[in-house]
Amino acid sequence: MRLILYSKPGCHLCEGLQEKLEQIADPSFELEIRDITTREDWFGKYQYEIPVLYLIQNDLEVEHPVTRPSPRASVTQLQQMLCKYISNLEKNNAE
Repeated sequence: MRLILYSKPGCHLCEGLQEKLEQIADPSFELEIRDITTREDWFGKYQYEIPVLYLIQNDLEVEHPVTRPSPRASVTQLQQMLCKYISNLEKNNAE
């Protein structure tokens, strides 16, 4: 699975979330950072929403929105949230 983080330079919320995501030990996902200032369509869609997270299942290439975690969430809390989200997504797809 791939986790997409839409962000932009100078966004403290984006930088904080990226730092925490990079600290997750042995993640079950690949992290991809997308700078919304590099594409007009991303900027138009996310300029007031960043940071925005999506999970993409490698075989389907469908973006599943992930609820934005609290900026106060710890790395452990963030990891638990993502694991729960991934587990629920896999369960729903198996049904």
